Amino acid sequence: MYGPLIDELISALRCLPGVGPKSAQRMALHLLERNRPGARTLAAALEQAAARVQRCPKCRNLTEADLCVICANPRRDQGLICVVETPADLFAIEQSGSYQGLYFVLMGHLSPIDGVGPDAIGIDHLLQRLGDEEIGELVLATNLTVEGEATAFYIGERATSLGVNVTRIAHGVPLGGELEYVDGGTLAHAFTSRKRFS
Repeated sequence: MYGPLIDELISALRCLPGVGPKSAQRMALHLLERNRPGARTLAAALEQAAARVQRCPKCRNLTEADLCVICANPRRDQGLICVVETPADLFAIEQSGSYQGLYFVLMGHLSPIDGVGPDAIGIDHLLQRLGDEEIGELVLATNLTVEGEATAFYIGERATSLGVNVTRIAHGVPLGGELEYVDGGTLAHAFTSRKRFS
């Protein structure tokens, strides 16, 4: 419609999550009409990141160094590993400032229907770490979906058989949330996961 290069740019922008044809068109035209320096900066940053960012060999997080900044930090609790599905989950936990251990990033979850088994998400690598390192606790922080729960259950069973203490993050009513606005599934989980009042 606009010409091969512009059409290719619009098509390339559509690979981003949540970006449909109109949003991609709007972004492409904005960069070309109003922000050519921004377009060059974006292109250079994407090129550098695509060439140099890799998975951390210890936790599978994204990094451009030999080890990610979390694994390389000696002040982190080396006996505590939190299992998450994606780097975005890791970043969310880090922003909370409430966790000071290490991580293991699955880069997905178990999904037999889609052909995603334990090997595809690095569970063998995680179990190797649990066997090689002195881990006092493994925190399962997979998403509260059918696949996330199945993944947590599978990892929990395998880790427990190795003698590792396994915990699951709590899910339920958010702080400041009003019960009338909380969905039924969240409320049900909050009731089944309730703890003794001290």
